[in-house]
Amino acid sequence: MKNIKPEKPCNKALLRQGGGYDHAFTMAEILLSLTIIGVVAAITLPSLTGNINERTWNTQRKALYARFSQAIALMPALNGYGTLKEETDSAGSTSIEDTAAETFVTAGLAKVMKINNICDYEHLEDCGITAKLSTLHGSTISMPQKMSELNSTMLSFSGTLGGSLGGFYDVSHSQLDTKAAAFETGNGESLVVYYNPRCISDMDVTQRFDMVQPKICANFIFDLNGNKGPNTVGKDIGFMTVLYSNDPSVVMPMPHMNDAGTSNQYNASALCTQQDKEYRLPNRDEMASIFVNKRLVDMTTGRYWTSSVVSSEYAYIVGIASGDRNKEGGRSVEDPIRCVKR
Repeated sequence: MKNIKPEKPCNKALLRQGGGYDHAFTMAEILLSLTIIGVVAAITLPSLTGNINERTWNTQRKALYARFSQAIALMPALNGYGTLKEETDSAGSTSIEDTAAETFVTAGLAKVMKINNICDYEHLEDCGITAKLSTLHGSTISMPQKMSELNSTMLSFSGTLGGSLGGFYDVSHSQLDTKAAAFETGNGESLVVYYNPRCISDMDVTQRFDMVQPKICANFIFDLNGNKGPNTVGKDIGFMTVLYSNDPSVVMPMPHMNDAGTSNQYNASALCTQQDKEYRLPNRDEMASIFVNKRLVDMTTGRYWTSSVVSSEYAYIVGIASGDRNKEGGRSVEDPIRCVKR
């Protein structure tokens, strides 16, 4: 029988050196892999970055609200700051001396919180304020420089209001068109303030309707990161409103982009939860803040339900067009719902 010699065992060393079955990646395969990685990164990175930015802005917004709530509570009163008077020069030209908003910051806020820089209405950008901003729906507007540019209805309104559940009432108000001021906080936020030196407390009125405007003491538009962008409402830009000269209320609602629908007040909160579990029905002061800043959130008309209940049958409704506040809105009536989150 013929002897058969066993074959030589595999030389693993040679295989490791490329003399066997190991397969090296070609340049084409490497380039293809890098291309796939790049495409995946391009798709996912903006989303990841956006989520990180949103969490950062939410944290900053809540911290800003906490600091301002504490500071406002330390101020003895919110009205009466500054000077607003008419002057006539030797040539007969009339002008208004307006130091109201600046004095509110220097003699009021600066006493109870750290403020690094203060700018008048003509130099808002020196305090990190953007000249243009994007509204909640993406429209571009100029940063308002005085109260009338923020909301012209803040200055005056006169009309008859009422509804099917009761009588009609003549309501009116007249406010001052004060110029804005800006400042930077010790934490790096930039804010514009619109101030009403004649604001009043929350008086209990005997009629069904009263107006929000006289109760607005200060309204702030804040930018959490200065001119870095995106300078968009609902992202790095938001607003905060202080109501009532005594026992003030500080609110910072962030409205949803769209109405949650139309409903009676009993079911309004449920609609907010269905729309987004982070959102809820605003209280009457939060809806008043939305009225003041309606240009920023692209709202013009409608009478919206609030969570502020007067009794088992009535709750507060706030009108976006005029600023009327109805404290005897029948809760079974169908009205629009706009939800907010803090």
